[in-house]
Amino acid sequence: MKKNLLVVDDSALMRRIICDIIKENPSYEVKETCRNGKEALERLRLTTYDGVLLDVNMPVMGGLELLEALQKEDIETTVIMVSTLTVKDADVTIRAMELGATDFVTKPENISDAKGKGFADSLISILDAVINTGNYRRAFEKPKPVRVPVVPPRSTSKGTVARSRQAPSSGKKLIALASSTGGPKSLQSVIPYLPANMDAPMILVQHMPVGFTDSMARRLDELSKVRVKEAQDGDILKKGWVYIAPGGRHMRVVPISTGEHKIALSDEPPIVGLRPCADVMYESLSSCNFDHITCVVLTGMGADGTKGITGLKKKGQKIYTISQDKDSCVVYGMPKAIAQAGMSDEVVSLENVAGSIIKNVGVV
Repeated sequence: MKKNLLVVDDSALMRRIICDIIKENPSYEVKETCRNGKEALERLRLTTYDGVLLDVNMPVMGGLELLEALQKEDIETTVIMVSTLTVKDADVTIRAMELGATDFVTKPENISDAKGKGFADSLISILDAVINTGNYRRAFEKPKPVRVPVVPPRSTSKGTVARSRQAPSSGKKLIALASSTGGPKSLQSVIPYLPANMDAPMILVQHMPVGFTDSMARRLDELSKVRVKEAQDGDILKKGWVYIAPGGRHMRVVPISTGEHKIALSDEPPIVGLRPCADVMYESLSSCNFDHITCVVLTGMGADGTKGITGLKKKGQKIYTISQDKDSCVVYGMPKAIAQAGMSDEVVSLENVAGSIIKNVGVV
């Protein structure tokens, strides 16, 4: 049976383009379309859809206002934002995911690109990842309270046992985190719960386009005790800081003569369609001078990160890998690949990720 979708956009032409894309795919059909959030709210009060494709800026009621209304009226639905590549829309899109939107697809700025294969492929890819998983409604759940440190988490994956862990008391430590679909919202259940005095820097790859990573970094910095920034080429890694790979650029860590480490960004081609790519980040750590690396893999489609972490292990790096469990993932892809490769030292729910990180790196 086809999945029923609601398309909400104030542009009649964009509604038609999206409907034409959906029509070509046997898994989905557009049940109805709306011109603004107010019309959509009226429909959602009466009808259940498998997914909603929601524009950001619309007259009468925009996408953000609709999400706030859905939350207020306790109406659960699966929302994917369709956002243009503007700073303003990026900020709104990050806020939208706080309010329950699962993910977003970038809308081309001109009609010829919107009719192109790239936009169609991106749209269907997001739908396949989000709608065809059993966990997609989890994005609308309100985050559970988190405390750090937490009680040692239990593994929820059969056959995986969480080992008793004590943070190394000395040496150079690093946290390297990767996430994708569902990541922007999930990161708000991790980064704000890390203490300012954690005894390691964190580097982070989240699959997002140019502009959106800066908005996400600024929002996380507002919410957190640690400092969060979009990484810049040459940044020296500091304890208590989180460096997010910029959308559209690969990020590596390289050692420097002072004994410290710095960020190196590059415009090399995407790897399996990804730039930034977590495997690039992890692979760069094999030539670094860290005494211990805590790898963290959160929700996301695909297997990015598995090759890089496996390579670190094979080269003898001291690593400890924390992966998110299936039940708390929006999309159980990247953590699943890590677990299937035998690379997970600990499988934990999202609410316990921050606590597991601090148990591994400690505080100053």
